[in-house]
Amino acid sequence: MSLSSQTQVHDPWYSLEKDDVLTGLLTTPDGLTNDEVERRRKKYGLNTIPEVRGRSAFVRLALQFHHLLIYVLLMASAITAALGHWIDSTVILAVVVVNACIGFIQEGKADRAIKEIRSMMALKATVTRNGKREAMNADQLVLGDIITLTAGDRVPADLRVLEAHRVFVDESMLTGESVPSEKLESVSPISTPLAERHCVLHSGTLLTTGQALGVVIATGANTELGLINQLLRSVDVMTTPLVEQMNHFSRWLTIIILSAACLLIAYGLFSTRYEFSELFMAVVALSVAAIPEGLPAVLTIALAVGVRAMASRNVIVRHLPSIETLGSVSVICTDKTGTLTRNEMVVSTALVGDRSFSISGQGYAPVGDISEPKNPSVTQESIDHALNELAMAALLCNDASLENRQDSWLVHGDPMEAALLTFSLKAGLDLQSQRKVHPRILEIPFNSSSRFMATLHRTPADEEVLLVKGAPETILSMCTHELISSNQQCPIRRQFWRNEVERVARQGQRVLAFASKTFGKEPSSRLDAESAPSELTFIGMVGLIDPPRPEAVLSVARCQEAGIRVKMITGDHAQTASAIGKALGLRSSDQVLTGQELELMNDEVLSQEVLGCDIFARTSPSDKLRLVQALQSHGLTVAMTGDGVNDAPALKRANVGVAMGQKGSDAAKDAADIILVDDNFSSIVAAVSEGRTVYQNIKKVIYWTLPTNAGEALIIGVALLFGLALPLTPVQILWINLATTITLGVVLAFEPADPRAMSRPPRQVGASLFSGRLIWHTAFVSALFVFAGYSVYLYGTSQGYSIGLCQTLVVNTLVILEIAHLLFVRYGYGQDNDWTWPGHNPVIWPLVAVMVFLQLLVTYAPTAQAVFSLEAVSLSDFLLILVVGFAFLVFLEVERRLRHRVFSILHA
Repeated sequence: MSLSSQTQVHDPWYSLEKDDVLTGLLTTPDGLTNDEVERRRKKYGLNTIPEVRGRSAFVRLALQFHHLLIYVLLMASAITAALGHWIDSTVILAVVVVNACIGFIQEGKADRAIKEIRSMMALKATVTRNGKREAMNADQLVLGDIITLTAGDRVPADLRVLEAHRVFVDESMLTGESVPSEKLESVSPISTPLAERHCVLHSGTLLTTGQALGVVIATGANTELGLINQLLRSVDVMTTPLVEQMNHFSRWLTIIILSAACLLIAYGLFSTRYEFSELFMAVVALSVAAIPEGLPAVLTIALAVGVRAMASRNVIVRHLPSIETLGSVSVICTDKTGTLTRNEMVVSTALVGDRSFSISGQGYAPVGDISEPKNPSVTQESIDHALNELAMAALLCNDASLENRQDSWLVHGDPMEAALLTFSLKAGLDLQSQRKVHPRILEIPFNSSSRFMATLHRTPADEEVLLVKGAPETILSMCTHELISSNQQCPIRRQFWRNEVERVARQGQRVLAFASKTFGKEPSSRLDAESAPSELTFIGMVGLIDPPRPEAVLSVARCQEAGIRVKMITGDHAQTASAIGKALGLRSSDQVLTGQELELMNDEVLSQEVLGCDIFARTSPSDKLRLVQALQSHGLTVAMTGDGVNDAPALKRANVGVAMGQKGSDAAKDAADIILVDDNFSSIVAAVSEGRTVYQNIKKVIYWTLPTNAGEALIIGVALLFGLALPLTPVQILWINLATTITLGVVLAFEPADPRAMSRPPRQVGASLFSGRLIWHTAFVSALFVFAGYSVYLYGTSQGYSIGLCQTLVVNTLVILEIAHLLFVRYGYGQDNDWTWPGHNPVIWPLVAVMVFLQLLVTYAPTAQAVFSLEAVSLSDFLLILVVGFAFLVFLEVERRLRHRVFSILHA
């Protein structure tokens, strides 16, 4: 007999009895023989996840030069050097190298997620082979190995539980559940979702308590961890809208520049007006003028400013272009626990007799009131005996403790039990004194099979009282009577309490019931772990909830106002998810799709269902990935939050992956684009708002840059077409471009946030930065540049100035025009009527002053004059240049008003 080659692949071992599992794996409790181990290792390989090597730093640096515009500049630099124009060649090459270094440093995330997943595999394991137990490296495990685990051990492979003694496992990295999951020996139905397979231990998870014995049912790439790794490797990373548009723009601009250069060279040679060297340098000047070589640096600065602003809002950005992508997000897929909710259980409802009490307060601090909605006049002093008994039972039948340290309440033990202690404190009980006067004698710990916990206590009256808590149906079955008030009981109303359980559960609360039984003074100590208590008196119930963050409710409302749909994807039960969705104000909170329902849908059906549903419960890693892909199939820009390894594929696929900084795994953080320091949904909304601001600033930068570059290029083009002397040299154009870009261009990167940013819908995915309005503005500004430049140049020649002085006048004129254009874009951009104050920009006037100083320096400093072929300009000529700049600004404002009036008439 031998194992099938398909044994590791999707076998539902969790649905088989443990004896059948051992038989199917051809193993025994004494383990495998050494020969069988070797045979299986040869067949299935080592218990490791395959490693994929990434690109080296050298390759990533080389790819920074793989760009059409860079090729044009490198070619221009090489030819100018061959022609002996060393200054021009050096300046062009320096621009290329600086931009490549910036791109290399700011390159997007290195995909380390797969390495992090590999590191989660356990290093050691305790294995039974040939009837002997031994420790060995976990990569040596094979199917059928018998593994022993104790608290603190990391699971080395996927195991079917054979024996379990109070085993609880932290599976948050796989399931997203923050509460440790109990593991049992009993089988699970074949349709059981991953989070509820209680007889399986998954590779990479951590035993928090107990001892377990298991048999290996999957190793390496076939474990759940390995399947997530494969899913992660197969996911295509989405390109950001900004990168796509800039690549598209670069291709077209390169084609236009090269075509114009070739035509001008052909025209110049045909007309024989220029020597080839002179002609070629003129074409280089035109190309350099047309190429916005400083634009990548300014865009990087704009994104970096966004990074700093987001850092102040608890958001760490790992991938710069994702900032701009945030501005176009139309759907946010978010998990629930800790992001939309506080990840702190609190008792919200208490039910005794016919009375229902509401308990206010947040977290584990005992600050809050107990009130009765049906009787608003109830006070803390008027709380009846039954409620006090309920609070006492919650205090004593409890293994947790609370510690007040500098106004911060620390939890020791189960968070749900800690919430019960907080409820008892709010009811006026003192934890230490009550536990002291009611010492515990015996206990039956809680487990998933019995679904209750029981403790026996000695009372001050020297009696024994049995306290029991657990699932309502379990506790009700143990009770014969219920407590009404002090020393008053009545027969148990089971149907009434079942209805109350359903009512409270519909509100998303987890319900616990309490009961008691008092014995006489004789020492009975009758607490039998083998049989359930009976003939108890029902005390009441509490409803616990992980409440929504107050700021999350406001943030969801802001998203909906901004046209962003919020979809909650959680591992919780559907009923709980629906209740939280209603509390958050999600639009379709009555409709919930579960992971099991998603598995039955093909991609076409899912793509339709995903639009109308906002809550998804009991989801798996592949479900999350499919949901993201289904939303993207409609052209939506999706942001996805996550914290576990199971979230990594969806985080990588999403347009913007958002990892949790506090509870997030390393794999999730490395697969994500941004990380939330505080795990708070409101921080995502703040990041979206900042992303919209960054996009607007980038748009302003482009509106300022392209028209000025086109104007400079057109000046050279006109000279070549009409056989005129060049009013600018290539090195002078490079100076203008670089100096104004690193000073004036940077100004727009610091523009403050638009207060209306979150009152507008997200921009369409296909919306281009390069609209018809930009094309018209570029043409109009270019024409004004040509007119102003040649007007000043002709003025200089009419005054008998030298060519160098005439070119100096043009250089200074263009600088003034670019300053004027900056003011127009900043104050008049997007305004319908008058200029408005767009908010405080701390760098505008200092950087304008720096630009003016630099221009004066190159105009009057002898060394700079020699490098850039400039001459000193008189005061009267400078006044003339300022007048030209003012006239340019007037023309721009007149055009804007006329255009707005024509637009209003056409759309009236």
